[in-house]
Amino acid sequence: MLHTPPTPHDLGYRMPAEFTPHARSWMMWPCRKTVWPDMEATRTAYAAVAHAIRDFEPLSMLVHPRDRAGAQDLLGSDIDLIDLPIDDSWARDAGPNFLLDADGAKAAAVFRFNAWGQKYHPYDGDAAAGRFIADAAGARVFSSRLTAEGGGFSVDGEGTILTTQSCFPNANRNPDWTRQEIEAELKSMLGGDTVIWLPGNVDETETDGHVDGIAVFVAPGVVLIEGADDPSDPWRAIKQANIDALAGATDARGRPIRLVKMPEADESCAIGDRFCRSYVNAYLCNGGVIMPRYGTATDQEAREIYQDLFPDVRVVMVDINDIAVGGGGIHCITQQEPA
Repeated sequence: MLHTPPTPHDLGYRMPAEFTPHARSWMMWPCRKTVWPDMEATRTAYAAVAHAIRDFEPLSMLVHPRDRAGAQDLLGSDIDLIDLPIDDSWARDAGPNFLLDADGAKAAAVFRFNAWGQKYHPYDGDAAAGRFIADAAGARVFSSRLTAEGGGFSVDGEGTILTTQSCFPNANRNPDWTRQEIEAELKSMLGGDTVIWLPGNVDETETDGHVDGIAVFVAPGVVLIEGADDPSDPWRAIKQANIDALAGATDARGRPIRLVKMPEADESCAIGDRFCRSYVNAYLCNGGVIMPRYGTATDQEAREIYQDLFPDVRVVMVDINDIAVGGGGIHCITQQEPA
């Protein structure tokens, strides 16, 4: 008789929501030259994000050993640098997904990583980052056979998982998995009870429609989602389909999902086809919201939405055009370790 080892869900582990307390944040220093048109500008922008987070909580940065000296110059002494021969700089996707049990014991779900469907090579250094970070944090590691990235799901910490049809079921990640099998694995690894599927975005080919550029939990029962009010937006129908998928949805505890709509940054700021204009793609840390500033008229509107959602925290805007040009935002380059 085959023995099936217990899953994190079986053992009472659950991934806490991002808006709950953190022990620290993790990032990865930019190093893949083909992604960034101006590497120094991107590194300066990464440092600005790192310092913004460090004002609220400790931060550790993985850095390729060859880049350590330059990283130290920009990051200073209050950010921990840890050498690892990484390939790229997206800690949300290559990093572990930390879990806690009822007693506060820490673990991590580590999924297979294949650079968003073999889009970049090599990626073996990044594929090793999840276990490396988990080990550094002293977390018990649970490894999954599913190819998945942390930007592809959002959790409320109370059993609900939000993800997209366009991403993990994509043949470039999990060709032999059914949607039902993927759902079961996400529940097992993240300690979830309910998975809500959004259509995602098949036209966003960098990540194949990661949910963290579309919709994220900002409180139990509350989802921040990109609005579909601009009649000139070529993705308007896609955004409306995601909104419609949440209409009438309930979370794992039976609460109706309340939607808060967020605009996208004005198209005038975009540089290249991969540019990430999502204000949803921000980061919630201890006492703060670190959100993007694109230099467009929508910046202030987005800031006010965050301040209304989180009236008791400080909202910090960071210029990220030199990050967004690589296809992601602040959420994509960060990963929380729960307290």
